[in-house]
Amino acid sequence: MCGMPQPPPVRSTPTRPPRPDASMSLLTNVMDHSLDDGYAEAAARKRADGTGGLPKTLRAKLGLAAGLVLAALVVTVGAAQARVAAPVVAKEREELIDRIDRETEAANKLEGTVDTLRDDVSRRQREALRETGGSAQAELVGILSGATAVHGPGVKLVVNDAKQATTGGDGDPRETSGFSDTGRVRDRDMQRVVNGLWESGAEAVSINGQRLTALSAIRAAGDAILVDNKPLVPPYTVLAVGDGERLSTRFQNSADGLYLHALQESYGIRTSISVENDLRLPAAPSVIVRTAQPITEKGTS
Repeated sequence: MCGMPQPPPVRSTPTRPPRPDASMSLLTNVMDHSLDDGYAEAAARKRADGTGGLPKTLRAKLGLAAGLVLAALVVTVGAAQARVAAPVVAKEREELIDRIDRETEAANKLEGTVDTLRDDVSRRQREALRETGGSAQAELVGILSGATAVHGPGVKLVVNDAKQATTGGDGDPRETSGFSDTGRVRDRDMQRVVNGLWESGAEAVSINGQRLTALSAIRAAGDAILVDNKPLVPPYTVLAVGDGERLSTRFQNSADGLYLHALQESYGIRTSISVENDLRLPAAPSVIVRTAQPITEKGTS
């Protein structure tokens, strides 16, 4: 019996049941793909870029350690070189000290020889003047010029720095001074003292045993006072030959004496003055006559 063709039978396939974690896709992805893959990819990229190897922190620590080792090496080498050079430096220092001592001793001997020759010349001059009848006038000229040692009555003036430097009170007698430490005796102070003594009638003056002449210069070199280029140290002892009582009174009442008193009151500079019966002043180290011409009377032919 023929009839209409029948469609093939439909085979039903069984459907897979849904996964219980289908709703947790993110968590599933994390679990399925290990993090080690990410680390491997990052390491591969670093090696490709040439930055692979040790971590930055470790590289920094290694670099710091290398720098410290290098610094220690430099210090060690420098110390070794210093130890090697120390004996050489010490030897050179000793040689320099010995040379200074020898030269100082030689200079002292030469100064002694000069003083001996100067005394011999002065003696011969006095003898020659006595023979020509001009001894009295020559002695007076020698005293006034400082070429002859003298002794006699006079005053002794001691000027010393203040115990502590102070700014002083109102009114600065050193108005033109550029020194800030006003507790120290300055060259201009000694200049005024010496000039005041000359003006008050002193016939001969010395500072710390050094005779002053008409050509003597009192200057400063740093904090030191120089008299004819020789440094002096405080206290400064000024000896002035003359009429003791009169010289002392006139000096203390003069403008320069009042100036010294102002320094004492304002800045603590220590001073003392006394009248002496017999002072001894040496001759000046050297007296040079720069120019000398005979005096001619006006109107003579």
